[in-house]
Amino acid sequence: MSSIITDEDIFTALTNKHDIQRKMCQNLQKHLDSKDRTKARASFDELEAELKAHAAAEERHLYVPVMAFDEGLELSRHAIAEHHEMDEMMGTLADGRTGDERFFKTAQALIDETLHHLEEEEEEFFKQAKKLLDVDTQKRLGMLYQAEHEAYEKRHDD
Repeated sequence: MSSIITDEDIFTALTNKHDIQRKMCQNLQKHLDSKDRTKARASFDELEAELKAHAAAEERHLYVPVMAFDEGLELSRHAIAEHHEMDEMMGTLADGRTGDERFFKTAQALIDETLHHLEEEEEEFFKQAKKLLDVDTQKRLGMLYQAEHEAYEKRHDD
């Protein structure tokens, strides 16, 4: 699922990946609604791979630079805490011993948390971070994010 690295700034690059994640959540939701665990699991696997690649690159190339500013500390800490919550849910879903009821409930919680996190980032975090990072830094971080995301995907492809 890798793409060509462009000269998008960090916020455009992230928002483009967020759109992909929203579509993946819709796909997973469709399979949860039909109670098709096999298809839901396949959709989850795709979403998990994307979320992990995204989080690793985003934390390194947006959250860390924003944390360099006093005004960015709490913003980044909150976002990282939400990533951790999603990691825990993904761990539960990836565990082959999770029963159907818990799987469906946890998958729904993951969708809800992911969509909440994406909206909060775009509506709050990005607006604050844009004030802290100059335009040249935003461009440089966008390229670094994209390269990291692709490298993570390549390292973790089956």
